[in-house]
Amino acid sequence: MAGRQRAPEAASSYLPPVTAAALLLWVFISCAHVEASVDFANLTALQKHAEFFDRNKDGIITASELFEGYVAIGCDAEYARVTAASISAGVGPITSPADAPLPHTSIYVEYIHRAMHGSDTGAYDAEGRFVPAKFEEIFTKHAKVRPDALTFEEIEEMILANRDPLDPESWAAPEGEWGLTYKLASDKQGFLHKDSARGIYDGSVFYKLEEQRTSAASEM
Repeated sequence: MAGRQRAPEAASSYLPPVTAAALLLWVFISCAHVEASVDFANLTALQKHAEFFDRNKDGIITASELFEGYVAIGCDAEYARVTAASISAGVGPITSPADAPLPHTSIYVEYIHRAMHGSDTGAYDAEGRFVPAKFEEIFTKHAKVRPDALTFEEIEEMILANRDPLDPESWAAPEGEWGLTYKLASDKQGFLHKDSARGIYDGSVFYKLEEQRTSAASEM
């Protein structure tokens, strides 16, 4: 029996490295940026994943919007604040157009594919489109207790199997992404179901988590 799996410090240990410089980026969250151009009717899966955090739907994700999005899906304020600052520092410069004003801390949804990292599942192609066959491989290769769900141990096994030995800098990102996914979206028996994992890739599970959190708050 899988039982309720305890993520061994995963829920608390996947905070990205924090530096004073990263936290200071918080003062720049209201900086100006160039106008974004996004075709919301034809977003890739990766763009849909990122678009949840674009709270005002202008194609640009600021650190404050990241913070709001992480809180909306159930993260505590401190985790959300640190993660928003770290992601803005790391992803903002990669996705910002050349004519975007400094500092490049806002994330442009149009160019989110530039921020893709190695050691992943391959369920996104180079442009951020969803690759169903690669997603199915996650479960055919690693879902041993149940064919339609993953335990925490199976997720860890998958992460280790996907690590690129020539790209150790990419190892931390899957740990954080899947650790947070498991913490927020696994069921009471410790299973992360296939539909929830699928919803991570197009961002749809984020809206479900926000709806659940809003509903729970209204019932208190």
